[in-house]
Amino acid sequence: MHKYLIVLIAFLMVGPMQGIAQIKNARKETVHIYGNCGMCESTIEKSALKNGVAQADWDRTTKMAVITYDSTKTNIKVVMKRIADAGYDNDYYKAPDDVYAKLHSCCQYDRKPE
Repeated sequence: MHKYLIVLIAFLMVGPMQGIAQIKNARKETVHIYGNCGMCESTIEKSALKNGVAQADWDRTTKMAVITYDSTKTNIKVVMKRIADAGYDNDYYKAPDDVYAKLHSCCQYDRKPE
């Protein structure tokens, strides 16, 4: 029984780190991405995700995300464009108005005037 518990604990500790370890030539940047809730978090992180190439970890309290990407295969602007195209304004791009308008009402954050 103890063997199974040890294996389970090891898996839980190593599991979350595997996503970062899979990205070669990893570069991390912290950026501001507008959003409000858990649905926003899910959409932002899924939009950034490209297995082995890019991922995001967005914090809804601070509205900041750590973007990790393979600097030989992509760059921060490509990842941020995917996030904007999903409806979320960020440090690099404004989301298209029609995409923003289709976000769930709880996801429609206050947009900065241009």
